[in-house]
Amino acid sequence: MSDALFSSLVAAPADPILGVTQRYRQDPRPQKVNLGVGAYMTDEGVTPVLDVVKEAETALAEACIPHSYLPISGLDGYGAHVQQMVFGADSEIVLSGRAATIQTLGGTGALKVGMDFMFHICGERVASTSLPTWGNHNAILGMAGYEIKPYRYYDAATNSLNFEAMVEDLKALPAKTLVVLHSCCHNPTGYDLTEEQWKVVIEICQKGGLTPFLDMAYQGFRDGLDEDAASIRMFAASGMSFLVATSFSKSFNLYNERIGALTVVCQSKAEADVVMTQLKAVVRCNYSNPPAHGAYIVERVLSDPQKYAHWKEELGGMRERIRSMRKALADEMARLGAKRDFSFVTRQAGMFSFTGLTPEQVEKLAADYGIYAVKNGRICICGLNTRNVQYVAKSIAEVL
Repeated sequence: MSDALFSSLVAAPADPILGVTQRYRQDPRPQKVNLGVGAYMTDEGVTPVLDVVKEAETALAEACIPHSYLPISGLDGYGAHVQQMVFGADSEIVLSGRAATIQTLGGTGALKVGMDFMFHICGERVASTSLPTWGNHNAILGMAGYEIKPYRYYDAATNSLNFEAMVEDLKALPAKTLVVLHSCCHNPTGYDLTEEQWKVVIEICQKGGLTPFLDMAYQGFRDGLDEDAASIRMFAASGMSFLVATSFSKSFNLYNERIGALTVVCQSKAEADVVMTQLKAVVRCNYSNPPAHGAYIVERVLSDPQKYAHWKEELGGMRERIRSMRKALADEMARLGAKRDFSFVTRQAGMFSFTGLTPEQVEKLAADYGIYAVKNGRICICGLNTRNVQYVAKSIAEVL
């Protein structure tokens, strides 16, 4: 007897980002460039192992720690150190204990647990994300069951932030909407809000009864660890309850260790204690316990002032390389006399740039020049280096 259980299924579309890398790998041309990958790379085109990570892994190997289960909430002490990094060691939130932090499977896992918690436990049914946003935001929200109401963010005509439209859309959202906000290094556009604009957003959330969920995937990649947490600390000072997703994939180059955190800021320690029990319940029925290796590395660095300072230096080096590649691309486009002014690239921040390239132009770059980018025109600046930036600029100029 034939089993027709799955016969009506159709293949899911390829991930728009991971699919770019697959095409790149299959391209036999020696002069090819992958600008779709969402990972930091050195000028040599490799993802480095940081010194602080090497030291931690050596120490862990020598310690030969048993591979037993971690607690559902993660490694002991991990959450406290994450809170100090995100909010500041002297933050009222940290000192009062009114936040619940759990270790998660990367930043994606933090988003998943937080979104499930707000939907299934807190009863929120509507969510709002920027237009555009990181594609997985809407995928996770949709899988959880949310109705998604995007808020406008990017103006394609001017290749800039459209804050007036963002404000208009946020004000129109119903109360108890989960609003996903990029705390810094907006993915995919690279455009961030100013301090004054964040103040407006916070006021809208307060007056409208909205629930902010700040996605912090790139802390340290704009201006520095403390500087990049400014928006989160502004929400903390407002007295609101909100959520924060933290990722160490980029800042530690620990992509395959899936190490992140979810923090839920509450009104009191008693409330945070109750929230922690519910977060554990969500985790238990998903993956039960988080992995240990990446957590040991991160906790070791965050808990040691000397190692923490060294990590900040290494993170600063990555940040400066990205900035230098932004400038190099903009300068080369100007030297070539390209049809468009690419100086906007230097006003964006983080690993990504929204170039304004059309899907047709992106496809022409891939087909004719072996340069691969995401269909919406997003490129990863880390894919540029001193050997290929001139070729990339010349190719982009030719498809404009």
